[in-house]
Amino acid sequence: MLFQSITYGPIHSRRLGTSLGMEIMPLEHKLCTFDCVYCECGWNKPVYKPVLPTRKEIYDALETKLQEIVNDTCLDVITFSGNGEPTLHPDFLEIVRDTCALRDKYCPSAKVSVLSNSTQLGRSDVVEALRLCDNRILKLDAATDTMMHRIDRPVNEQLTVAQLIQWLAQFNGDFTLQTCFLRGEHNGEILDNTTHEELTAWYQAVETLRPKQIMIYVIDRKTPEEHLTKLSREEMDAIAAPLVAKGFDVSISA
Repeated sequence: MLFQSITYGPIHSRRLGTSLGMEIMPLEHKLCTFDCVYCECGWNKPVYKPVLPTRKEIYDALETKLQEIVNDTCLDVITFSGNGEPTLHPDFLEIVRDTCALRDKYCPSAKVSVLSNSTQLGRSDVVEALRLCDNRILKLDAATDTMMHRIDRPVNEQLTVAQLIQWLAQFNGDFTLQTCFLRGEHNGEILDNTTHEELTAWYQAVETLRPKQIMIYVIDRKTPEEHLTKLSREEMDAIAAPLVAKGFDVSISA
């Protein structure tokens, strides 16, 4: 499932409401620093020279779309997501600035959100851009290196959970932590971030980071790895319960 235009929607997001999507990655293929087993965009494919939409193309497409819908649609959010990791765009900071300016002009009540896999948080320009956004929705699918590598399959094989947590800590809790819970198998390796060991590590990470909100969700569309199991609502409630009891704001999409 790939998005074929710079803007798409508005669509109803199960987590964000009425959302106008922003696609600033290539329109023909996925470009990501992860190759997650559950990614609705499929597996990464080798690309010699990715072609990204330019800052001006993105600005013009967003302004045109907002002009079209501003009188008919009440947007809750403008969301950077789509065919990979949006923070990979070299002009990401300037694109976010443009988006905030256009939002203020045409739809000032809408929030600007970014769904990111957290791998570019070592870059100061990405951190600055994310601070400009209303919603920073940042991924941490597992809190042990073994399971993070099995589920998210980072392109940088040296990436560690400790690095991700250190980068996430820059926001002092002013972000939304997003985690997909699943079970299954890939290439003969067990995938399960719901075991006692995995949940204990994840709870500890949450306690360290203390995000303002936590979004936990299950697979909802066709996945590139077919041998994955969707958790039940009861199982997701049980995962959330210890954090809710401690006062954390936890939303569940199951």
